[in-house]
Amino acid sequence: MHQLDVKNAFLHGTLTETVYCSQPAGFVDPARPNMVCRLNKSLYGLKQAPQAWYSRFATFLVTLGFTEAKSDTSLFVYRHGDEMAYLLLYVDDIVLTASSQPLLQRIITSLQQEFAMKDLGVLHHFLGVTVEPRPSGLLLHQRQYTLDILERAGMTDCNPCSTPVDMQAKLLGDAGPPVAAPTYLTFTRPDITYAVQQGMHDPREPHLTALKRLLRYLRGTVDYDLLLHRSSSAELVVYTDADWAGCPDTRRSTSGYAVFLGGNLSSKRQPVVSRSSAKAEYQAVANGVAEASWLRQLLAELHNPLAKSTLVYCDNVSAVYLSTNPVQHQRTKHMEIDLHFVRDRVAIGDVRVLHVPTTSQFTDIFTKGLPSAVFSEFRSSLNITRG
Repeated sequence: MHQLDVKNAFLHGTLTETVYCSQPAGFVDPARPNMVCRLNKSLYGLKQAPQAWYSRFATFLVTLGFTEAKSDTSLFVYRHGDEMAYLLLYVDDIVLTASSQPLLQRIITSLQQEFAMKDLGVLHHFLGVTVEPRPSGLLLHQRQYTLDILERAGMTDCNPCSTPVDMQAKLLGDAGPPVAAPTYLTFTRPDITYAVQQGMHDPREPHLTALKRLLRYLRGTVDYDLLLHRSSSAELVVYTDADWAGCPDTRRSTSGYAVFLGGNLSSKRQPVVSRSSAKAEYQAVANGVAEASWLRQLLAELHNPLAKSTLVYCDNVSAVYLSTNPVQHQRTKHMEIDLHFVRDRVAIGDVRVLHVPTTSQFTDIFTKGLPSAVFSEFRSSLNITRG
């Protein structure tokens, strides 16, 4: 995998609409000082600049034989016979991988002939995430970013703790760490997802206590990283869980899911108050199925379609039963959209919803505070390891 950086990316864009600007300072025509200039090229600060740059870049990639993925418009796929290449674009940062070194070099040369860009070599640091190759796969970490957070908070020498959340403390409303800095760490540290996503506004005294607890945990686990294993298996497995009415103030539920094909994980708070534990769990299942459906489509566009059904594990028997039961009950009418969505995926064979014992439901780590021993076990299940 190679990394490239486009120089002055937004200046490469071609405007498709008429845009006028004031005459630049130092270049004002003394005979016509009240006249304006018409832009022929895109400029930084112009609201059309990002779209103009993307359109120009995507159009050029098509001439090289790439196609834009429908599942993710920042991803481009090249296939010609046995040759394959994938290109990921984020503003002016590019990650490129190919099935052979000659194909990789050919694409890089074509890009450099069209755009001013620098080849940064093998992928090592992308969007704040450090990538280190290992015999067993890729190690992703944000150690320096973690240390920077601790330094800014003045907690570099604090006493570590074993878990990011105090099980005895239930924060009211949207109470939670009042800063956004730890949120970016969840890319490589999904074990802190619940701690940072309980709430991010309306600071009060409990916020400071919760934040210090989280920072103490990060201090003791600064060398923990996310390991993406090499695997010949093409199975997609989802675990979902919900903490019904877990907030003592709003009685909102917290749902989470873990999708495994390299470890895509997420945790979020449900936007409604669930009327039953079955609804809370089923909404978590629906969220997990939606993510799995998107990944199945993405893998198909990468020319790696999944032949097997995606297994979705849930520890609520009622939610598992609802996924296949075609009978509509009065008590499930308010869940109708989620019910039909999941049942449709089950009916076409994309998904199977199965029961998993609570003791093996490691997505509990996304929905509630856990004892230290259980937390450590579930953390290891998320491929988080000491680097």
